[in-house]
Amino acid sequence: MKQIQFTLREGESFIPLIQLLKATHVVGSGSEAQDVVVEGMVLRNGTVELRKRAKIVDGDVIRFADFEIVVSNPS
Repeated sequence: MKQIQFTLREGESFIPLIQLLKATHVVGSGSEAQDVVVEGMVLRNGTVELRKRAKIVDGDVIRFADFEIVVSNPS
């Protein structure tokens, strides 16, 4: 499994799930991001996440395919 560290932008407390998937390049497009979420292929902290615009915050771990995305606040 490939681990990706994602840091939220300064001043932002979350990123919508489909934007995170696009920003980390684990999907090729926004429509693909929406599809994989709706199909139940994305886990948030070990639980299936079906909300495309779920607010992903510091400490969340997102798993999709062979990717694990760890989200953190800027230091």
